[in-house]
Amino acid sequence: MNFDQPITRRESIRKLLKLSGSLAFAGAATWPIQKPSPAKAASENNKFIIEGIGQNKEYSVKALTRQVFDAAGGISRFVSKGDIVVIKPNISWARQPELAATTHPQVLEAVIELCQEAGAKRVRIADNTIHDARQCFGITGVGMVAKNTGSDLIYPRSSLMRNMKLRGHRLDVWPVFVPLVEADALINLPIAKHHSLSSLTLGMKNWIGGVGGRRGKLHQDIHQICVDLANFFKPTVTLIDAVRIMTRNGPSGGSTSYVSVKNTLILSDDPVAADAKAALLFNRKPKNLGFIRLAQKQGIGTYDFSKLVQQKVVL
Repeated sequence: MNFDQPITRRESIRKLLKLSGSLAFAGAATWPIQKPSPAKAASENNKFIIEGIGQNKEYSVKALTRQVFDAAGGISRFVSKGDIVVIKPNISWARQPELAATTHPQVLEAVIELCQEAGAKRVRIADNTIHDARQCFGITGVGMVAKNTGSDLIYPRSSLMRNMKLRGHRLDVWPVFVPLVEADALINLPIAKHHSLSSLTLGMKNWIGGVGGRRGKLHQDIHQICVDLANFFKPTVTLIDAVRIMTRNGPSGGSTSYVSVKNTLILSDDPVAADAKAALLFNRKPKNLGFIRLAQKQGIGTYDFSKLVQQKVVL
């Protein structure tokens, strides 16, 4: 196989990995692309959105994470025994968790533990960071989460990027972070925060951390790019971390004065609805955000919550 020849997501990654001896994590050559289990397929016919709120000052972030998944029917609705699960947090910046620039480590740890309890064969954490990856892993707390849970923290490197056909409105062929397209279950786990170009960075924009190449170019038509990437990756489920949100000077922030405590988690199998619900935390109308409006127009999901099964969980 010629690695310079773009491939589609549907083409066999097994052949790709068999020929790529440079992949740098154990077990990679055995990863298959599998069809969704009946439980996962069923979720597609009954879209939901769940908002979890920690009102008690003593509430546990990890307990709230478990509660929102329980409200959705349990993690086994999304993860089956023997699955390879890949979680895509936002850990692009070497910032401490209290600065709300990166996914809360306790939310990530709770999701990993749930996947392991569901019988996942492996759980992997993958993000193509902006700051130095090792600094990001250490300062954000994600490295310690991986150590505590025994999950795989994948270091982003050029050998793990492959040109793939995204077939988007703006993105046709682009380097993709291979582990993300090989998961049996792909969980999008962004943090909700302000962004200077797209107004907000939520679930759909989190996929910019799932690709390589000259990512500065992706900001030239940021709203359509977010939609193209969301349509390509198609996560099993999205959990938006809004425990703390960054309300200005995003996406990197750098001061607690930019942070608002919301103690909220949003879980949905509709990526547009997840972003729309999170936008309300910033007092933004979903239809006024370009990437949300475009995503609904292109059939990726809806910001009309009346079309979804809605629940609220309060701790």
